[in-house]
Amino acid sequence: MHQATSVTELRQYVQHWKDHAQTIAFIPTMGNLHAGHISLIEKGQSLSDRTICSIFVNPMQFGPNEDWDHYPRTLDKDIALLEANGCDLVYLPSASELYPEGLERISHVQVTDLTDDYEGAHRPGHFTGVATVVLKLFNIVKPDVSVFGRKDYQQYRVISKMVEDFNLDVQIIGQETTREASGLATSSRNQYLDDAQKQQAALIYQVLQRTAQQIDKGERDFEMLQARATGELQEAGFKTDYFCICNAENLLPATTEDRDLVILVTAAIGQTRLLDNIEISLW
Repeated sequence: MHQATSVTELRQYVQHWKDHAQTIAFIPTMGNLHAGHISLIEKGQSLSDRTICSIFVNPMQFGPNEDWDHYPRTLDKDIALLEANGCDLVYLPSASELYPEGLERISHVQVTDLTDDYEGAHRPGHFTGVATVVLKLFNIVKPDVSVFGRKDYQQYRVISKMVEDFNLDVQIIGQETTREASGLATSSRNQYLDDAQKQQAALIYQVLQRTAQQIDKGERDFEMLQARATGELQEAGFKTDYFCICNAENLLPATTEDRDLVILVTAAIGQTRLLDNIEISLW
């Protein structure tokens, strides 16, 4: 597996592959890799000749109450995992490489409509940081496809809209959520849970499934379903920021006319805030 730390170095590899008519899949990450990330790599490999993964803990997407310095960094383990799973190149830029004049002086990307609610409301500025760094990475790598996990569904939609709005020549692929045997969505945050908390956290997906089943059977009182699910999670000891039934494309509150839905939820156990969702098609 190749490694690159600079734009110039990375582009040399990319140009060589493109000169040989090879297609490129790109998976941007912040490291601390797990089975969910590997599923993105595998999806990229199925769609392209070469797969590039970036590892960059992006300071721009951290809010004032979020500790960038203490984000878990497991670089040696991550590189070994990528190499073992056949990734062709890992891009390891520094903050000074991507933001040479600092965060305050770089242009920002603001994706409209999709970023004000849910994670956008609870983490102001987060999606501006995500969109800005992803646009930079797309312009550096120039991939044919890029794979994002659907577990972070709002992020997936934000990136998809940015690509559409700016006519970027990259196909965005949403990969299904990887789950533990209990149904708990695989996440870097799961490492902060003890065994009892992991067992408790499995309830999140169970509540999502039950709510989706009720909708599939014809229930359309979405406010009642949301209140019931929120109450069940809170009674089980979770702090729930939101449990929302939405239009799957624009993330507005679902109406009875909508056919493609997504239920978004965050539920915290102690200091660990977990995200999950479930998609529903009523066609």
